[in-house]
Amino acid sequence: MKLIPQMADNAAFSRFGTFVEAPVAAGERRLYSDWVRPVDGLAPQLHINHVTADALPLSLDRVERHPRAAQVFLPLDVARYLITVMPAREQDGGPDVEAAISFLVPGTMGVIYRASVWHAGVAVLDRDGQFAVLMWRGAPDDDVFADIPALTVALPESEPMRALR
Repeated sequence: MKLIPQMADNAAFSRFGTFVEAPVAAGERRLYSDWVRPVDGLAPQLHINHVTADALPLSLDRVERHPRAAQVFLPLDVARYLITVMPAREQDGGPDVEAAISFLVPGTMGVIYRASVWHAGVAVLDRDGQFAVLMWRGAPDDDVFADIPALTVALPESEPMRALR
């Protein structure tokens, strides 16, 4: 299956989470605390990830989810990155690969995945990047992984890479 990434769009992404956008006006504050509320029995964990750059087309064959807590990715030094998400199948809760969607995200915008959302690992484009990652952890099933039939994320053949900058 081939996915064509779309530009980051909160309306299209809302069932999976939200994009984190910086305020535009001096003194303005955007709050995201409701997305990262404490989870009973879990502790907050903040870490920094270094992610090696990928190039499109990109092949994905594994996804993950975090059943109890939201997961926040805040770019510290990232040009652009790609996220791929999919809902859970109603019959068994596994990843619904047929409903997968990819978003191209500028390095000035973060992302918060809702608890239990199936997603691929973040893929940075153009150059290596670093993210601050925050989530509540401490349960044996904090991370659930699933192998999926390979998905290819690529641009339409008629669009050069610069079209998604």
